[in-house]
Amino acid sequence: MTSLEPALTDTLHSERAYHDTCRTALTAMVEGAAEQVVVGEDVSASGADAEVLGYRLRSRAKAMRELPPGPLFFGRLDFSADDPGHGGQHYHVGRLRITEDPAAPPLVVDWRAPVSRAFYQASARDPRGVEIRRRFGWAPGSRGESADLTGLEDEHLGRGESRTSDIVAREIERPRVGPMRDIAATIQPEQDDLVRAALTDSVCVQGAPGTGKTAVGLHRAAYLLYTHPKRLQRSGLLILGPNRTFLHYIAEVLPALGESGVRQSTLLEEIARHPATGTDPVATATVKHDPRMAEVLRRALYARVTTDGVTDLAVPDGSYRWRVPAGELADLVAEVRAEEPPYAIGRERVRTRVVRRLREQAERRSGVLPASWVRRVERARPLTAHLDAVWPKARPEEILAELLTDAAVLARAADGLLDPDEQAALLWPRPPRSFRSARWSAADLVLLDELAGLVEHPEGCGHIVVDEAQDLSPMECRAIARRAAFGSLTVLGDLAQGTTPWAARDWSVQLRHLGRPDAVVVPLTTGFRVPAAVVELANRLLARLGVAVPAATSLRTDGELTLRPAEDLLGTTVAAVRDALAREGSVGVITADADADRVRAALAEAGLGPAGPDALGARLTVVPASMVKGLEYDHVVAVEPAAVAEAEDRGLHRLYVVLTRAVSRLDVVHARPLPF
Repeated sequence: MTSLEPALTDTLHSERAYHDTCRTALTAMVEGAAEQVVVGEDVSASGADAEVLGYRLRSRAKAMRELPPGPLFFGRLDFSADDPGHGGQHYHVGRLRITEDPAAPPLVVDWRAPVSRAFYQASARDPRGVEIRRRFGWAPGSRGESADLTGLEDEHLGRGESRTSDIVAREIERPRVGPMRDIAATIQPEQDDLVRAALTDSVCVQGAPGTGKTAVGLHRAAYLLYTHPKRLQRSGLLILGPNRTFLHYIAEVLPALGESGVRQSTLLEEIARHPATGTDPVATATVKHDPRMAEVLRRALYARVTTDGVTDLAVPDGSYRWRVPAGELADLVAEVRAEEPPYAIGRERVRTRVVRRLREQAERRSGVLPASWVRRVERARPLTAHLDAVWPKARPEEILAELLTDAAVLARAADGLLDPDEQAALLWPRPPRSFRSARWSAADLVLLDELAGLVEHPEGCGHIVVDEAQDLSPMECRAIARRAAFGSLTVLGDLAQGTTPWAARDWSVQLRHLGRPDAVVVPLTTGFRVPAAVVELANRLLARLGVAVPAATSLRTDGELTLRPAEDLLGTTVAAVRDALAREGSVGVITADADADRVRAALAEAGLGPAGPDALGARLTVVPASMVKGLEYDHVVAVEPAAVAEAEDRGLHRLYVVLTRAVSRLDVVHARPLPF
């Protein structure tokens, strides 16, 4: 059978009954996980072992309880009888493994399991042993009731049959209301290749709007957690998004895939040693984010290491004094400097080598000395005083505050790197009384993190997924690179959507700053979210953006594009919103930041505000253009594109983002000529 109408058939009845069986088994799994916690707490073992076991059991029980409701499978694979690996077997594919007994064959295999790869990759040309691939159609918004299974499609790959899936098309085109959904049921072959890339591989995805790059990154995270659970539990996996709004939007994807407890954060939250209460002019922030600042900061820090005026070191030991001549001490400092360790480690390395010299002297006289002697000498005041003179302790805040307040110190550190105007832009116009009272800006926090990384390497992660990576500055990239020094990266972005003053124009440069110059850049150009009419409009901007990005295409032919010239901009906007609310789905009104309040007030006056009787609550959102990146709406009303384009230096890039937020319909309301 190649398609199924809503009429109930024996096959549909059978699959519904099977889903009931899976639901019963899942309930038993959840109850069993809770029971294991109780049993595990009574297990006889060392305190440490019992604590680890208890933590793992409680974590699994919690994850099982928190699984979002929904259908338990979305596909099925029937393998041909002569397939060497799975001959004659069939498997239902879902978001997690379901079994009636750990030793029994699974009722549902996890979409990340090796056997499931055939669901995404098999084709009529290369069936991979699959005789029939079945896709299941579920009622929109289903919470997993078996009666919600409304249809199915079979592809007879073993006969060379290939067809476009109506179920996949409907799922992709389903209205976007609420948080981002997972795409486990609709992953395309090129997306699957990226999702299943090895943990040791760093991958950069250049994704045109609507190609699913964010979903690919999240599903890769879920895949790696499934494939390397112990390794990533130890080293950690981190999702970095551009802002909290974006993270809230994607927050339900990983739990829906059976992965809870994954840390999702912004880079600013990760590096914030202090609240970001200050602001910088654009020119100042641009210099602070420039990669040359890394060398300026390194010079400023290591300028504190000096052997000028150093004297002989004498450490009392009873009636003796053990000595290290000034010249030998200077040689030790130079030796450690040449090794380029983190600053704090370098200081302790000097201490250790000085103590070794002293111990060699003492043991020539007294024989082998106990560890207590070494500890006492390490804490000796003369040694600490000399160490403070040649390699003093350093706090990042002290270093940066001195650099930004003392023109002479800055000039020495920036000599040959920054011109006088750039140095002047860095200096605080009103220096604080001390670094403790400083109002640090977001850019300052990036510099503090660079200094902290020079002093002592931060704790790293096994894998980091970085979204909207094109907007990261070189210094922000360095902050991420430090945290992935012994791990890997999934870098997601679109050069055409770069909107910060320092946004990347070339992935090779950005990847070098991220410490992954050899990462493979994979373009995704086929869109599944944005309708073709909208993509074609956005493509008209690409030639003006100055980035080497291939034009996107779309599989969506169902969308609508309406250009609305207006004499009364606000009145036409209200009319467009009213028309949009008459349809199904979410509505986003996107406007230049300066106009957002004015548009919001006009909609409220017309009864269309969030609390208005006609707005249908959360369906309607007014979003400033600067906050819309990463979001999507079924119907977008883009207000005055010319104002968006003129609002900032990279305004055309911002407009490109605005135009590509629509997943069904786009209305462009304009009183001025369009900039495309």
